[in-house]
Amino acid sequence: MPTNFFPLRGLYAITPETSNSVQLLSQAAAALHGGALTLQYRAKQLPPAQRLEQAQALSALCHEQGARLIINDDVSLALACGADGVHLGQEDGSIANALARDTQHQLMLGVSCYNSLQLAVGAQAAGAHYVAFGSFFTSRTKPDAVQAPISLLAAAHHALHIPIVAIGGITLHNVDQLIKAGADAVAVISALFDAPDIAATAAQFQHYFQEPYEQPQRSTV
Repeated sequence: MPTNFFPLRGLYAITPETSNSVQLLSQAAAALHGGALTLQYRAKQLPPAQRLEQAQALSALCHEQGARLIINDDVSLALACGADGVHLGQEDGSIANALARDTQHQLMLGVSCYNSLQLAVGAQAAGAHYVAFGSFFTSRTKPDAVQAPISLLAAAHHALHIPIVAIGGITLHNVDQLIKAGADAVAVISALFDAPDIAATAAQFQHYFQEPYEQPQRSTV
């Protein structure tokens, strides 16, 4: 793992897709101001040139604020914009291919494992730096997403030694359940970026990670 990785914990903010780059940067800045240390850029429909422009601007913003930028799905874009990592879904290419393309070993590699502990164990063995599970609750972004039981987090916390991210329908009203069950970080889109005060909402999410919850025993293997 690259030496400049700091622990993945707390709010993992995922940007909403928008062609309004000024608004996107303003929203991202507010999330970082509220305490988010990890930001994922997710844009599926925008033209490649605009995606690169936005990603480069977000990379500069994150690095100014001491945060990390993760690019969703696209290793080439992550390398081109100077991001800190890339997140892969089931159809976004193999871990081995991503690692081979990252010849400088500079990217943090995350993998979506949905509701499968087996996928997560395999991802860890293949070199992933963190895994994500979900959807734990009904998600407005992905209403048809595979549902994952909260009990999966405890099992993963016991089986894995890499960080675990929970995603899907997470709000300030249910986030504590996921942290108690073993989530190291929570990925949030709507509950953060649709909030009237993004910075204050980010701070509230971060506050939950300061609570002295008793989590399941962590794997040391």
